[in-house]
Amino acid sequence: MADPSLSQTLTPEEEPRAESAASGAGISRRRLLGTAGATGLVLGAAGGAVGYASAPSGATPLTSVGATKLPFHVKHQPGITDPLQSRGHLLAFDLAPGAGRKEAAALLRRWSDTARRLMAGEFDTAGDSDVARDAGPSSLTLTFGFGHSFFARTGLEKQRPAALDPLPAFSSDRLDRARSDGDLWVQIGADDALVAFHALRAVQKDAGAAARVRWQMNGFNRSPGATARPMTTRNLMGQVDGTRNPKPEEPDFDERIFVPEQGEPSWMANGSYVVVRRIRMLLDDWEKLSPREQEGVIGRRKADGAPLSGGDETTEMDLEKTDAQGNLVVPVNAHARITRPDQNGGAAMLRRPFSYHDGIDADGTPDAGLLFVCWQADPLRGFVPVQRKLDRGDALTPFIRHETSGLFAVPGGAAEGEYVGQALLEG
Repeated sequence: MADPSLSQTLTPEEEPRAESAASGAGISRRRLLGTAGATGLVLGAAGGAVGYASAPSGATPLTSVGATKLPFHVKHQPGITDPLQSRGHLLAFDLAPGAGRKEAAALLRRWSDTARRLMAGEFDTAGDSDVARDAGPSSLTLTFGFGHSFFARTGLEKQRPAALDPLPAFSSDRLDRARSDGDLWVQIGADDALVAFHALRAVQKDAGAAARVRWQMNGFNRSPGATARPMTTRNLMGQVDGTRNPKPEEPDFDERIFVPEQGEPSWMANGSYVVVRRIRMLLDDWEKLSPREQEGVIGRRKADGAPLSGGDETTEMDLEKTDAQGNLVVPVNAHARITRPDQNGGAAMLRRPFSYHDGIDADGTPDAGLLFVCWQADPLRGFVPVQRKLDRGDALTPFIRHETSGLFAVPGGAAEGEYVGQALLEG
């Protein structure tokens, strides 16, 4: 599964939702950040890559899931380092004909106010759909970004970051352009499906006449409390997905994932760049492989995610280990080998994906796979080099297909009284 964005491993010590449920109070930012790291697959642009994402929670009773409240006014926008949620929506908007910078600023102000209110568990009794009225905030997050085309439409070309240049073509891409890119991007996550849908409807209604939906995708992860203990989740190929994601406690985490305070352009300070890809898993072909063959493709044991070289899930992979016949235990084209940062000049990204299932084709083929979402300070140093290497010979490539793609600039979080992107739109 070649894609730089799926993975997070939770340990009993990194289990913020359980603490929040027990206390009935919100969780600290420090505790939230502590759960964001782990490992995963890559499923990149043309060759493909699927990542691995960790379970959003381990032992939190479902009856208390709704109590968790995440802050909107933070240094980095919510939905980046927060624990994965069990439900997600990704959508892109194009500004309406005639709409420009003024309309975009008003829209981001509306969206920011809606995000702040809904993440706090507040509801507007006037005109609200009542879809989520009986639920708590359920770890709801909303995240907003700008696409390459946004800057020409708003007369802000001089403020467009070089890092937002279009991604290169990859040989395995089979991209649907109608479901790729967009002027504006929104990510919604929550641990309750109705809470997530409620936020989706609110965002759509807020757009009004200023913007129209270009594309929208729905995703899911394992539900909180679905496992007896906190553990890394599995993707739709049945693989443990999320063991080597960068962790916030690592000294170079911010350098790899976020634009620095004094970075360029200045309006992107504390922001990040997100690559979004819909990666279809060719499950019928994958499931014809034996478990041993599947392990050879990935380079990890299917049962527990441990490297084929031995140990447990978190054991460092021994890339030089051979078997009795002198063959590498971890095949040279194994996905986990190719995607390692130390095999890509240190290139790394924070993978935070959702799985998806959009029905079954007329021939019985499931339309299912991964909504790959990965974060980095610069996609030319994060996603692109890893995907290029995957494109040259990843064993996972025959079993995945990259069908949509997008790259968006996600500015830093909004301060109290401000809205997301204000430094760009009013600077």
